[in-house]
Amino acid sequence: MADCRKLRTQVGIVGAGPAGLILSHLLHLQGVGSIVIESQTRRHLEERIRAGVLEQGTVDLLNEAGVGGRMRREGLVHHGIELRFNRRGHRIDMHELTGGRAITVYAQQEVVKDLIDARLQVGGEIFFEAVQAAIQDFEGESPRIRFQHAGEEYEIACDFIGGCDGFHGICRHAIPAGALRCFEKVYPFGWLGILAEAAPASRELIYSHHERGFALLSMRTPQISRVYLQCRPDEDLAAWPDGRIWEEFARRFETVDGFRLNEGPILQKGVTAMRSFVAEPMQYGRLFLAGDAAHIVPPTGAKGLNLAAADARILSRAVADWYRAGATGLLERYSEICLRRVWRAQHFSWWMTSMLHRFDGDDGFDYRRQLAELDHVITSRTAAASLAENYTGLPFDLPGERL
Repeated sequence: MADCRKLRTQVGIVGAGPAGLILSHLLHLQGVGSIVIESQTRRHLEERIRAGVLEQGTVDLLNEAGVGGRMRREGLVHHGIELRFNRRGHRIDMHELTGGRAITVYAQQEVVKDLIDARLQVGGEIFFEAVQAAIQDFEGESPRIRFQHAGEEYEIACDFIGGCDGFHGICRHAIPAGALRCFEKVYPFGWLGILAEAAPASRELIYSHHERGFALLSMRTPQISRVYLQCRPDEDLAAWPDGRIWEEFARRFETVDGFRLNEGPILQKGVTAMRSFVAEPMQYGRLFLAGDAAHIVPPTGAKGLNLAAADARILSRAVADWYRAGATGLLERYSEICLRRVWRAQHFSWWMTSMLHRFDGDDGFDYRRQLAELDHVITSRTAAASLAENYTGLPFDLPGERL
C-alpha cells in the first residue's frame, strides 16, 4: 500500500467502548502494548448515554486497575432494589443476601471517560475517527488492521486482535461463514427511555410489574432520573409528548400508599430494542471477540457492560500469559470461560424480562403466573438470594476458572 503509515504493536484493538478500553488498560498494567482504533469521535463516546449499573466485580476491577477514583466519588452505591407489583413495593436486600455485595450506578459514558483519560495519560494510542477499517491475516501469526485516519492510510501489524467493536462492527463479520454459530432471541417489545432533570423518587432502582406493562425507575445522579417503560419495538416517539410520558409513568408506578414520581424537563428520549444474541466461539485464529461484538443481553438484567469487563479481564490475562511464559492454555479456553458467564447472564436477563413484562396475546394465565413468581421471590430467601447473587454479579473466578 503506497504512502501507508506502518505501525507495530502487540495487540491491535478495534473499538474504544468499555471492552476495548478496559482490555487496553489491563494489558498496559501487565506490560503488554496495544493500539486502539475507533470509528467515532472522542466526544461522541464520552457523551453517548448508556446504562450504568456496575456489578460488584466490575467496581472491584476498575478500582484495582486504578481508574475508579471518580467512580468512588460520584457513583451511587445501592444495597438493594425494589420489586413492585400489585401496587406494592418489596425491597430485595442484596447486600445482606450476598454477604456484603452491592451495585454502583455510574453511567457507561463516565466509565469511558475515565478509561480514555487513563490511557492517554500514560501515552496510550487511540485513533478516534478511524474509517474504512479492515482486519486481515488473523488466521495466521501476523494479523493486520488497516484504516484511514485524518486523510492518511495506516496499517497496524500485531500479534493479536481484540474485536471490541460492538454488535454492528467489522470484526465478527470478518470471520469466515460457517465458523461461528449465532443464537438470537428478539423480544416483541422495547423500552421507551427518558433522561429527566428531576430528582429520583427512590434511592434505589424500582422494577415495576403492571398490567399496562413493565416500568423501571433508575437514576444517573441525585438530580437526574432515568426512567423506562415497556412499549412496542417500533414505537413512534412523536406519539409520546412529555405529558403522556409522565402520565403513563404515574400509572405504572402507582402504589396503594400514593407513590409519586418527581417530574421535570425531559432531556432525552428514545426507544431501545430488546434482544439476546450470542456468537460461538468468541475466537477465531488470533482474533478474539469481546463485549457486544460477541453477545447482547436485554437491559433488564443490567449485564452488558459487566460482561464486557469480564471478557476484557480474561483476555488480558490470557494474552499476558502468552507473552510472559508462552502459555496458550487461557487463550485456547477464552471462549469456554467467557461463554459460561455469558450464558448465565443470558438466563438471568431472560428470567427477569419474562417475569416482569407483558407479552402480546396473554390471556391472563401468564400475568398470574408472573405474580406468583414475584411473590415467590419476595417470600423465599433462597429465591431472593438467587436474584441478588446474579444481579450484583457472579464472582469473577467461577468454579472451574483457573486464571
